[in-house]
Amino acid sequence: MKNNKKVLAALTISATVGLSALLPYHALAANPFTDSASVAQIQTAIEQLAQQQVLSGYENNSFKPNQAVTRSEIAKMVALSFHVNTSVDTTTTNPFQDVSSKDWYYNYAISLQALGAMNDVTGQQFAGAQTITSEQLSSIVAKVLQVDVATIRQLPSYASLSSQVTRGQAALLLVEAQKVAPVRVTKLEVLNAISLQVTFSAPIPTAELELDPASKNFVFDNGLAINNVPRLKTGSVSTYIVPVPTQKAGTTYSLTYKGQPAVNFTASTEKIRLDSTAQVANDLFEVESHLTDGVADYGYVIAAYSKGRPGSFIVDENNRYNGTTYQILSSMRNRQVQITPEGGATMTANYLPFTQATDGRQAPKFILPNGETFHPGVTYTVSADWATLKNPTFTAKEIAPLQLQSAAAVDAKTIAVTLTQDPKDEIFVSRRVTLTAADGTVLTAEYSLTTRKGAVGTFTLLNNAQLVPDTTYTVAPVGAWATATGVTLNLKK
Repeated sequence: MKNNKKVLAALTISATVGLSALLPYHALAANPFTDSASVAQIQTAIEQLAQQQVLSGYENNSFKPNQAVTRSEIAKMVALSFHVNTSVDTTTTNPFQDVSSKDWYYNYAISLQALGAMNDVTGQQFAGAQTITSEQLSSIVAKVLQVDVATIRQLPSYASLSSQVTRGQAALLLVEAQKVAPVRVTKLEVLNAISLQVTFSAPIPTAELELDPASKNFVFDNGLAINNVPRLKTGSVSTYIVPVPTQKAGTTYSLTYKGQPAVNFTASTEKIRLDSTAQVANDLFEVESHLTDGVADYGYVIAAYSKGRPGSFIVDENNRYNGTTYQILSSMRNRQVQITPEGGATMTANYLPFTQATDGRQAPKFILPNGETFHPGVTYTVSADWATLKNPTFTAKEIAPLQLQSAAAVDAKTIAVTLTQDPKDEIFVSRRVTLTAADGTVLTAEYSLTTRKGAVGTFTLLNNAQLVPDTTYTVAPVGAWATATGVTLNLKK
């Protein structure tokens, strides 16, 4: 049980430390104590930790910054500065003969001992009234943060610590240590078969939330990987929704973030509850889910979309809002479903990027493979290893392909293609057109993601090709997604 407590404490250092580490001291903060430190930096640190509710001072509302700090006081200051989990239950072993559950510092002492940061001084004695040296303080902080002690001893204030560290000096060192605390996983929850919820000790730097660095930093075993960038939950400091491929039932996975100790978790077999599927074009179909069924597309609950998504809301750490616990439908990037025509062979359909909810509904679109189109009158059944469908079938109908109305050169490398009507969703995605000159030269252009403005989409020439000025090109769609009659463009000099 004792070893389990150490693991629990190590994994539950709160994300709040990251907030204090990344945000500058707020100029509006004021000294909450009746006395002040003579050194401005120490006074600023005291006020900052008081603002974080780490420091509360004495009964007479003084702080006594020049008084030597005791082990009991350090236990509280360190635990609260780095938000160590200080929950202690009846199963926890008390290793100290001079500490009882009635002591105000009991939970702090026990929790730091579980981390190996504050062991007994001698003979199972915690010695809470004993003062502390700079070496001892640096060792305690390093153990809690799981960094080399040299990292703490290189902090600016360490060299000026007294042989017996004062309360004010300890406050300044802790504030500096908050800024070097490494970002680590503090909690991992498996939400469903394709979604994880991961809390870190601090916010992940914005640059590291790009797909390439995130893919390198989030390392899983057993074939798992991130499917898309982690997304910060609205209202959270450092809790992210992390999309992954469908987990394999019965498999234990590990996540290693930036080479730190792995966090293990067991695969979830919980599938997303989808409602229905329907054809939306001659080669596209959608699967739909509803908030009323307790399924929330992640766009409703992540900070990146909180201002732009109508109806967005904030769920708590258990993904509850207004009495409902929601399944979180994370990013559909690289997601697949199977679709089977009645009497025919099953096909794998891929998610069409940026169609997860761009029409205002939880209805990601999927495209048939290899240029296939639907056969009117045939019934199709959709299935997925990551979802269940209440109504998995639909009967295909005749849907006319989109129609190109006009095309215009934006510049030598891009063109604007206008349809006869607004498709009201990103179904331009993956589409291509050819541009054929009178001399037989053929150029190919592909839709540039998220450039659609109503019925108009921007297409970029492939292979670094460029339009030749004063040359007329005939524009035609590649494949059966659209038709075009007499559509031409010309780049004027």
